[in-house]
Amino acid sequence: MQKESKRKTFKWISILEGTSYLILLLVAMPLKYFFDQPEMVRFVGMAHGILFIAYVIVAMLLYKTMNWNLKDLAIILLCSLLPFGPFYVDKKYL
Repeated sequence: MQKESKRKTFKWISILEGTSYLILLLVAMPLKYFFDQPEMVRFVGMAHGILFIAYVIVAMLLYKTMNWNLKDLAIILLCSLLPFGPFYVDKKYL
């Protein structure tokens, strides 16, 4: 894969991971705890889990390709844990 293709792939994974995290926190969790409907957490949670793992793996694969230093990689990986973090990574690093 070329550098630009890898960057675009990570950009999409980042956006999807951030969106799934927000849906999980703002839609699925309230449905589970306030309306006793846990079904959405199962589906959105599974999708978010897969996207989270893909985000971490692709970020680590891009580490050398994008010439990130260890501090940048640490920030990018830390942002995967924050609700709006992947969107920050998209604007700052991609």
